[in-house]
Amino acid sequence: MSPFLQLALELVIILIAAKLAGYLIARLGQPSVLGAILVGVLLGPSLLDIVHLPFVTSESLGEAIHELGELGVLLLMFIAGLELHLSELTRNMRVSALAGTLGVLLPVGLGWGLGRLFGQTGDAAFFLGLTMGATSVSISAQTLMELKMLRSRVGLGLLGAAVFDDILIILLLSGFLAIAGSGGSSLGLLAVAGKMLLFLALSIALGLWGLPRLTHLAARLPISQSVLSLSIIVMLIYGVAAEVLGGMAAITGAFIAGLMFARSREKERIEPGMHAIAYSFFVPVFFVSIGLSVNLREVPVSALWLSLAIIVTAVVTKFAGSGLGARLGGLTWREAWQLGAGMISRGEVGLIVASMGIAKGLVSQEEFSAIVGMVVVSTLVTPLLLRLLFKEPKQAKAKRDQPSTPATGKESA
Repeated sequence: MSPFLQLALELVIILIAAKLAGYLIARLGQPSVLGAILVGVLLGPSLLDIVHLPFVTSESLGEAIHELGELGVLLLMFIAGLELHLSELTRNMRVSALAGTLGVLLPVGLGWGLGRLFGQTGDAAFFLGLTMGATSVSISAQTLMELKMLRSRVGLGLLGAAVFDDILIILLLSGFLAIAGSGGSSLGLLAVAGKMLLFLALSIALGLWGLPRLTHLAARLPISQSVLSLSIIVMLIYGVAAEVLGGMAAITGAFIAGLMFARSREKERIEPGMHAIAYSFFVPVFFVSIGLSVNLREVPVSALWLSLAIIVTAVVTKFAGSGLGARLGGLTWREAWQLGAGMISRGEVGLIVASMGIAKGLVSQEEFSAIVGMVVVSTLVTPLLLRLLFKEPKQAKAKRDQPSTPATGKESA
């Protein structure tokens, strides 16, 4: 069987499993994304290991699935941006800034303390803190879309906080690598900050003045799905530019691209096509690929206590840090904890930071396994907590559902 046919068969298994798991978990009242991630763990090396079945001979199969999943997360964040308006995000800037900042500083600080407690060097302990400070809101964005809460104050603050989180983590990481003697200098941090500002300025300027004209021009061309093709092209360019030019995560670029297209008069033509492409194929592959990257068999018993400590610290500090920041920004306590829960997931961003640590020799294989466990657990916990915290209290629901009586006090006919 050719490598292409092997990939095709693997994708059939993944899509059927993801859709079936999503349906079953939704019947239990949980976000469908949770089912797709869980089934990915079952299909991965922890149990079935589908990329190493007897008929699979291609060594690049796992990488191909991972890359398709990366396209899925870009599409997911583009759609999240497409459903919002730039003015809505700017109105929640204070919440986003405080939640994003405290959501980084608290995990990084206590993560460093935890590393020192377990005997790590100062550099290794600080790097452990950086992996705890990272956030990926792709899972939260999908959950909030299912709950129809993405455009709430919590959803808007969450997406803005993720951008602040991304910027701060990259700045801390770049500064740390420069100071640690990785070939950089103290000026390297200023260069990184300058690159970020340049990317943000260019991407927003293009979105405000260039994209409306390009979109209008594409809509007039006699080309099949011209506007949809343009939006995909721009999404990919923004994703590449975010990493290459701005030193940020590609998902941040995709989100900004969606935010820019949300202002377009052609939004109604873009949205259905993007939803069809994303949720029929790429997004399910992304959610399953998260589980496929987990190998519970490789977690050594000696790392059990470290893993447990990292997981608890990572979940609690992100929840508390972002939640307190949101409360200081003006949200109610309930809204603040909802936002804090949405920031817990580390996703692919946490894995990227951890991979850099193991490549630089700052993270051992045992510690890397513990960090991967933290990434997986935080990703699974996030949709569960969001569903729980957005659940309407019974008293409020009963009061809302109680039939009203006329002001005269007489019963209605």
